[in-house]
Amino acid sequence: MFQRILIANRGEIALRVIRTAREMGIETVAVYSDFDRRALHTRMAHRAMPLGGSLPRESYLDMAKVIRAAKDSGAQAIHPGYGFLSENAEFAQKVVDSGLVWIGPPASAIRAMGDKITSRRNMKAAGVPVVPGLTDPVADVAEALAAAKTIGYPIAIKAAAGGGGKGIRIVRNEKEMAGAFRTASGEAVASFGDGRLYLERYLEEPRHIEVQLMFDKHGNGVHFGERECSIQRRHQKLIEEAPSVVVTPELRAKMGAIAVQAGRAVGYQNAGTVEFLWSKGEFYFLEMNTRLQVEHPVTEMVYGVDLVREQLRVAAGEKLAFEQKDIEPKGWSIEVRINAEDPFNNFVPSTGIIKNLRAPGGPGVRMDAALYRGMEVGLNYDPMLAKLIVWGPDRKIAIERMVRSLQELNVGGVRTGAPAALMVLEDERFRKGDFDTHFLSTMDLSSPRTGHDALVAAVAAIHRHLLSRRRALATTASSRTNWLERSRSRLSSYPAHQAMPHVAPAREVKP
Repeated sequence: MFQRILIANRGEIALRVIRTAREMGIETVAVYSDFDRRALHTRMAHRAMPLGGSLPRESYLDMAKVIRAAKDSGAQAIHPGYGFLSENAEFAQKVVDSGLVWIGPPASAIRAMGDKITSRRNMKAAGVPVVPGLTDPVADVAEALAAAKTIGYPIAIKAAAGGGGKGIRIVRNEKEMAGAFRTASGEAVASFGDGRLYLERYLEEPRHIEVQLMFDKHGNGVHFGERECSIQRRHQKLIEEAPSVVVTPELRAKMGAIAVQAGRAVGYQNAGTVEFLWSKGEFYFLEMNTRLQVEHPVTEMVYGVDLVREQLRVAAGEKLAFEQKDIEPKGWSIEVRINAEDPFNNFVPSTGIIKNLRAPGGPGVRMDAALYRGMEVGLNYDPMLAKLIVWGPDRKIAIERMVRSLQELNVGGVRTGAPAALMVLEDERFRKGDFDTHFLSTMDLSSPRTGHDALVAAVAAIHRHLLSRRRALATTASSRTNWLERSRSRLSSYPAHQAMPHVAPAREVKP
């Protein structure tokens, strides 16, 4: 097993990896931009390496800086987290060429599945069902119009190098093609540096269902069932759950087997996710994410597995500790992404300083976050501040637990999407499992008044908390002097040369 690893990321995913590594006795090295100098991941890691700059391209996306930080800190491997360089085949290969271990799939697998056109070709050749469409990019609007006549409307225009919902436009007739094509191409160039586009049939009322995979270096591969990720805005996920209400045990086994087949077709290793579109009882390959997913905690809660631990074990050359027959889901889990954005103003980003912070708790509640009071929320990085995850013995209890947890949550200083999530969770259609990827667009998010009951409940909970604190302070005011005297007495009992017990801060190792 590794003695020390570097985490080429920031925020909650960096903390997520740090915590599992600590449990395994592995030292961690954080990297940080100038903007993140005070970030929690720099303080929680054993060592912290400055990358300089405040923009991603000046820091977390600079391959040479990240690899040099790993070498200078004595790290043996690099965990990329998700986002940034996590699905960059060139970076993965450079890590290996530098003598370090890449905690992820081989560069060849990233390359095969990272390009959407290439991955469609590979999946068709492997016998995996794909959405009807092209396996070659279209050069211009005229070629797109000709192809659309064969495929049939509505059409989805997609970036070949796409991901994260970027570079996608829906076209319902010929008149919309030219404008959508230009917009998608421009967004693809801006997001990925690659303007190639391809076309596929746009499925009406689809559900987004994905399957979690794990492969070792010895040819063994398993799946950990499915996650439902249909509650989205602009093709980006907001609420995820495991399992899915439309997936039967028989369908789970079928989708899982096809996902494993897809992984084997490209020589996959480590953690990955095969995404499908489900429509009217049929499912089709959408894409493969060659990394750990943001929503991986719902799988961990339902299957009782630490996916980061398994990533580290597999990268170190160990075999999978389980077979497919050993893997069974238990209960239900839901995750809500807490993004710094205004859901009642078209989800525009929200910036500011975190002034108040209260995390929910109780049975079956988990919050993955890198938040702290005084933290600055800017525009340089992804707006996701935290992930709130709950588990319950069934879906009904999981929903109620998430509602209660969101009502307890308080992130003061910026707006978040939590009120919109409450509205979704309290909608009868969602509770019945009657939804698809368009669900959020059917809701009236023009004003927070649409979520009046949920918001009133949240405000009431805050009010009750403040009242109880006021009573507690009033009750203890008379004894405060005695308490302070006792505290001073305890403090003076430590010899002058002996440090008070505390968590040691991270050491900064400069390259």
